[in-house]
Amino acid sequence: MPFTKLKLSNSLLKAIKKAGFTDPTPIQQAVIPHVLRGDDVMARAQTGTGKSASFVLPSLELLSQRKTEGKEKIRILVLTPTRELTLQISQAYKTFGEYLARPLKVVSIIGGEGIGQQLFDIQQGCDVLVATSGRFLDVLSKKQMNLSHVELFILDEADKMLDLGFAEELEVILQAIPHTRQNLMFSATYPPKMLQIAKRMSENPISISIESEETPLAKITQRVIEVNQENRAPLLRHLIKEEKLKQTLVFMANKRATDNIAMKFKKHGFNAQSFHGDLDQEERNFTLQAFKNKEINILFTTDLISRGLHIEDIDCVINFDLPRSPSEYIHRIGRTGRAGKSGIAISFIDYESAQHFKLIEKRANISLKRESIESFKLTGEAPKKVKGPAPLKGKKKSKKDKRRELEKKNS
Repeated sequence: MPFTKLKLSNSLLKAIKKAGFTDPTPIQQAVIPHVLRGDDVMARAQTGTGKSASFVLPSLELLSQRKTEGKEKIRILVLTPTRELTLQISQAYKTFGEYLARPLKVVSIIGGEGIGQQLFDIQQGCDVLVATSGRFLDVLSKKQMNLSHVELFILDEADKMLDLGFAEELEVILQAIPHTRQNLMFSATYPPKMLQIAKRMSENPISISIESEETPLAKITQRVIEVNQENRAPLLRHLIKEEKLKQTLVFMANKRATDNIAMKFKKHGFNAQSFHGDLDQEERNFTLQAFKNKEINILFTTDLISRGLHIEDIDCVINFDLPRSPSEYIHRIGRTGRAGKSGIAISFIDYESAQHFKLIEKRANISLKRESIESFKLTGEAPKKVKGPAPLKGKKKSKKDKRRELEKKNS
C-alpha cells in the first residue's frame, strides 16, 4: 500500500517523497487510518518500525484541516522519555510539516537547557509541543503555559517512561490538559503497569500490535564470550582490532564507568567517546551527531540510547555490562541489524553474571554457545553457593520476649 492510499494531503505526500520514503511500514498502515478517524490508539511495535511517523503524519493531517487565526495554540502534546528522542520527534514534525499551507511551529522542551527561553518560545505560540516528562512538569509548575487547546495527547516509548517514575506524574499531567481529547500511546512492550496507565488515559483505545515478519534478532549474529571482569577492556580492544569492528556501540552499567573506559580507549588511540545523562545538552547533541556521522567509531553509553533513536549503520553492539532485564537486552542489541542489514551483538559474561544471562536467554527464547578467546580465557572458579543455617522450629522469639529483652537492655 503506497502513502497515497492513506488519505494524506498533497503537502504531506510531497514532504514524505522528499524525505525518501515510498511505502508505509506495517505500523503506519495500521495506525494512520485510526488516528485520522479520531480514535484513541494503543500501539505496540518494536523500535525501528516507524512508530514516530505513524503519529506525526496523521496528527499533522488533522492539524492542517483546522482553520485557525491569530497566534498558534498548542494542539498536539507529545511526551517522551529522553531528550534525544524529543529532539528527533520535533525534527520529524518539522520535516513532514514543511509544505503545510500554514507554517508549522514546533517547540521542544528538555532538561539541560534554559527553562526561561523555553517558556518564551511556548508563549510566542506553537502548534506542537514535544517534551520530556520531567521538564514538561517543570514548565507546567510555572503556570505560564496554556494547554486548554490540546486536542491530541501522545506518549512515545511509553514503557521506558515507567523507569522514570512517570506513573506518579501522569495524574498531574492529565489534570492540566482537556478531558476531551484524542490519546495515542506507543510502546515496544506493555507490562501491567503500562496497561494501568493506558486505562487512565483512555477508556476504549484501539489496540494495535505489529509483529515483525522476522524476529528483531533475525539479522543479528549473537555471541557470548566468557571473560574475567578485569580483562573485558583488553578483550574489547582485541576484538575491535582483530575483527575490524567499525561503528560500535558499547553498553555500560553506569555513567562513571562510561567516562572512565572512554578515556582509557582514547589513550590507546581509539576514536571513542562517552554518552550519558550527566553530559550537558550541547555535548550530548554533538557526541550523538558525531557518532551518526561516523566521526566517532566507538560510543560508550548507558541505556540512555538503547531504543527510540534513529542511528543507522551500527555494525556491532557490545554488552560490556549485562542489562538488568531480558527485554532491555532485546532493545540494546536491536540497535544493530536494522533496515535489512546484518549486525553483531556480543555479551561479556563471567561466573557472577552467568546465571543472569541464562535468564536473559530463557526470556528471549534463545540459546547461545559460550566462547572463549585465547589470552582472555575465564580463569578461577565459580563461587560456591553458601546456604545459611536452617531456622529452628519453635525457637523464634515472641513479641513478648523481644519486648522484655528491650526493657532489660534499657533499664
